[in-house]
Amino acid sequence: MEKPNFRTEILRTLEGETPSQIPVGTFTTAPVLELMDMSGAARPEADRQPEKMALLAFSQYVNASFETLRYPFDMVVLGEALGCRVDPGTKAKTPAVLNGPMELSPVVPKLPEDLLERGRIPAVLKATEILREKAGSNLPLIVGMEGPADLAASLCGITRFLKWTIKRPHIVTRLIDLCSDACIMYARECLKSGADIIVIADAVSSPDMISPDAFRTLIKPGMARVPKALGGGKSVLHICGAADPIIADMAECGFDGLSLEEGVKNLRIAVETAHESGVAVIGSVSTSRTLFRGSPEDVKKEAFTCMESGVDILAPGCGIAPETPLRNLKALVEARNELCGKTR
Repeated sequence: MEKPNFRTEILRTLEGETPSQIPVGTFTTAPVLELMDMSGAARPEADRQPEKMALLAFSQYVNASFETLRYPFDMVVLGEALGCRVDPGTKAKTPAVLNGPMELSPVVPKLPEDLLERGRIPAVLKATEILREKAGSNLPLIVGMEGPADLAASLCGITRFLKWTIKRPHIVTRLIDLCSDACIMYARECLKSGADIIVIADAVSSPDMISPDAFRTLIKPGMARVPKALGGGKSVLHICGAADPIIADMAECGFDGLSLEEGVKNLRIAVETAHESGVAVIGSVSTSRTLFRGSPEDVKKEAFTCMESGVDILAPGCGIAPETPLRNLKALVEARNELCGKTR
């Protein structure tokens, strides 16, 4: 059988078509230590140097057999560009926001005109150009970024943001508009530089963090502007935790795919709900329980369950821990091959 074009297969899947086999890869962060060692590109350099970032991203295909190239490897790039103070992390520790510019004042800032020149955004754009040349038309380039609520929480602090959703919703609305505009500006430039898919990851939107009603009234309107502003570019929304109460709302936002975590209580129903809106489902093998702590057989067992539940793309349910064994990542591809027949 002819070897599939993984980029074509992924894009066809997100367009609602049936691929030759279920694609396997990651739409969430994957800063795995073994991949750093094998590629010769480790963080924190790989978080800031375009060449190293591209090397580490490409190792997902070369060394883990994934059919996706997903980068960067943390979720604070936009936050840093908007003035958050960031801990750069270490090889085994992901960069994280320490504090944001709104923690002392509720005044919502304006979107800076030079946003795309700030922080690490230029490095991500350059890495995109490098990867596009290296991957050609055979592998999909997937750029991840924090979503509007995550970015808002970084700017003002998570505790303050959660309180404001109840006590000062008018500020939250303005802040979400700002953050949605930032996501749109950044995403458009990533697509222009050669990316194929934008992933908006928004843990703060989870029903584990805010109520479904707060998501619908405060977050969803801004969130829904993002995919509509991308000029046909493919987009995926990732929300962590037990997202069951908002699956329909997520699907209505207009993204081409939904990336779901293992916290979803009924994956089969979630898949059916998304499919009713013509949206693909990606996931959702547990990163903390199975990929990190389990054996390859544990990974395969859960992967089979996900595929039998109807996921369109087999993937980790959330960001992959740096210490995750490479053999467990490969087990995802092995599970797909065993179920669908090996073509690679």
